[in-house]
Amino acid sequence: MNNVVPVIIAGGAGSRLWPLSRELFPKQFHALFNEHSLLQNTLIRAREATARPPVLVCNQEHRFLVAEQCRAVGVEWQSIILEPEGRSTAPAIALAAHVALAETPGAQLMVLSSDHLIEDTAAFVAAVRTAAISSAGGELVTFGITPTRAETGYGYIRLESTGEGVQPVGGFVEKPDQETAQTYLAAGNYLWNSGMFMLDAATYLDELRCYEPQMAAAVEKSVREGRKDLDFFRPGDAFLSSPSNSIDYAVLEHTRRASVLPVDFAWSDIGSWAAMWEASKQDEQGNYFKGDVVALDTENSYVLAQDRLVGTIGVRDLVIVETADAVLVADKAQVQQVKTIVARLKADKREEYISHREVFRPWGSYESVGQGQRYQVKRIKVHPGASLSLQRHEHRAEHWVVVRGTAEVTRGNETFSLAENESTYIPLGTAHRLRNPGKSLLELVEVQVGAYLGEDDIVRFDDSYGR
Repeated sequence: MNNVVPVIIAGGAGSRLWPLSRELFPKQFHALFNEHSLLQNTLIRAREATARPPVLVCNQEHRFLVAEQCRAVGVEWQSIILEPEGRSTAPAIALAAHVALAETPGAQLMVLSSDHLIEDTAAFVAAVRTAAISSAGGELVTFGITPTRAETGYGYIRLESTGEGVQPVGGFVEKPDQETAQTYLAAGNYLWNSGMFMLDAATYLDELRCYEPQMAAAVEKSVREGRKDLDFFRPGDAFLSSPSNSIDYAVLEHTRRASVLPVDFAWSDIGSWAAMWEASKQDEQGNYFKGDVVALDTENSYVLAQDRLVGTIGVRDLVIVETADAVLVADKAQVQQVKTIVARLKADKREEYISHREVFRPWGSYESVGQGQRYQVKRIKVHPGASLSLQRHEHRAEHWVVVRGTAEVTRGNETFSLAENESTYIPLGTAHRLRNPGKSLLELVEVQVGAYLGEDDIVRFDDSYGR
């Protein structure tokens, strides 16, 4: 296990969990089941299986979230790779394979998605160790989950036999309809395709060159032309010439090295609100409530109230999710259609598919709490030791009031401190910077006044985060 490198695929928008999951803060960064996010729980599981630091693959917009969540659970990473553009799992894993081999000759890749729920860590670690023996011998091992129901939302793997341990793949099967899924469950030789793998890095790259030479060449060139950017690795633009394909289609369905390890620990990819309900601890009426919920005559429902009181009367099999700026009410049997709502919001250029009212940045967050003609009020939070960029605005002035902590303010040629209940004014066009010099969170209220209040009205002169 000394050469097993965790590879965590941390991309994806998680649109089927809207309105909680948004493009700039998708489901893998949310704490859905305990105090840690899905990504953090994945990092912790990986750490139990191997001491090697992980390689993470994500997009540029999520880079600081990934780094911050790693730091919060004490995980040092080998590399955080920023895909220029998503190309599905096959090229993403190839990027990680090249980076892992540069640090760890003979690396085996423990490929994990950042948004899976696995509560039995001991069983997971045992499965990894079993799969590692086969991958060291050149097998490309996928983890197949023993199905517990006729699920139509997962792909399936057909077994040649029903034996134990790593065995040849009989075939990969697309997501079935309900009747077909029922026959798979009854047959007993079909497994859910988990999207987790144990791969010898060099073997995977060899197979990719064989079956997807254009992809392999594009990824290889992008790694050669890549560069370090702060704590991150940016592949070159050659990555954009790679075809987009999953590891299943690109390699595993063609190679003779594909194997599967059947495992029976509880697993979910949390791919819908129905999956969230199934994975949550329900009461005697089959309900799961979180937040300020008052329910009467309610059964088999999932209700999440983040900002306001939610009351239900006489409802069955519903999903109700309330956030600061959006509410979803859906039949639990039709929650896969949430993606259609998100697509419509995107087509209409609505902000609600992109971000929450609270928007997270590498230095902290800001939240719009009120706006009108020519003004906007925001709540700003700055992490200890963090600072915003040195910047100015062309179209607005700002008033700052500190409500918690201490602020260090740069305004033009002067630098001064503000304590709680103190305020200052930033004139239009004046270069300024806000920093938290303390050891606790800085929180302030910002009132913006001007002809244009968009987030793109920023001219940056200096930025610690390379933006």
